Amino acid sequence: MLLTSPRAARTAARRAERARLTRVKFTFDAELWIWDLRRADSWTFVSLPTEVSAEIRELVGPTQPGFGSVRVRVTVGNTTWTTSVFPDTTRDSYSLPIKKAVRRAEALEAGDVTSVTVELTDS
Repeated sequence: MLLTSPRAARTAARRAERARLTRVKFTFDAELWIWDLRRADSWTFVSLPTEVSAEIRELVGPTQPGFGSVRVRVTVGNTTWTTSVFPDTTRDSYSLPIKKAVRRAEALEAGDVTSVTVELTDS
């Protein structure tokens, strides 16, 4: 008879859940926009579609640390990086920051529409 501690069982459950989440990927087109509160700094984002955001909320649950952020791996054009998406209650979606280095590499600016792939990660 194999006995496991409650802690070991919780750890195994968390590992299984992370493995399940890392297989979830979404691809969509989105317009780049500049955050009004940081316009001078050119903080540029895309909004995830509301359907995608709803599915992510359902998958990850309501208790995410870091302001409800969710870790993701993102691909735009030929550029892939790891970041987080952040809940945006005004748009009822998640917002994804698009780094300046990515915008330069992919020749993107605010107002452009681009294809985005977002993959949930375990970290």
